Amino acid sequence: MAETATPSETVNRVRGARRSPAEHLADAFTSGSVPGTVTLTEIPYQAMVGIRVNRTSDAGARVASVTGGLPAACGDVTGAGSVNTLWLGPTEFMVVAPEEAHDSLGGSLVSDLTTALGNDAGQVVDLSANRTTFELSGSHARAVLEKTCALDLHPRVFKAGTAVSTELAHIPVMLWKTSDESYRIFPRASFADFLGRWILDAMREYASPEVP
Repeated sequence: MAETATPSETVNRVRGARRSPAEHLADAFTSGSVPGTVTLTEIPYQAMVGIRVNRTSDAGARVASVTGGLPAACGDVTGAGSVNTLWLGPTEFMVVAPEEAHDSLGGSLVSDLTTALGNDAGQVVDLSANRTTFELSGSHARAVLEKTCALDLHPRVFKAGTAVSTELAHIPVMLWKTSDESYRIFPRASFADFLGRWILDAMREYASPEVP
């Protein structure tokens, strides 16, 4: 009779089988970063859930009780701590949480949201494998983004805590400014290699000595 795997063994098996979209670029991200000036890292395997619901409806209120709120306008981000919700449209949102929140790793985020929506109009979709997360930080992070992003990223306009849909190097992404000098970038998995290499190239000038 075959032995049944324990929950922890199942979780470890899932973790061991995964490969992040930019895993092969980890060494390049490290060598291409200039600490204090601009650094690039991948934050792999975050739990991400797409939600479509009218935020003012009863279903919206139930979903908001799970996520810690639903953003009301473009650029808004709600939530506290490790679970945050980004505005994609008037009735469309993306929840971002640590990997351990995912149902396959012992969490219950997707099932909790599905239960909260119930049979009401809307949608809950697990998008965790759809995107990865890049973190670009440092005093020159904004300058790197400004080489390709059409948005006005000046801090008077693009404040910490703002997240919007935009393009970087013609790649559609979600761009979230998490602090004054730190940004999280959410490209789809199939674009991660191209965008990671593009950002590295855009960072290259800051690794060279300044010309007097």
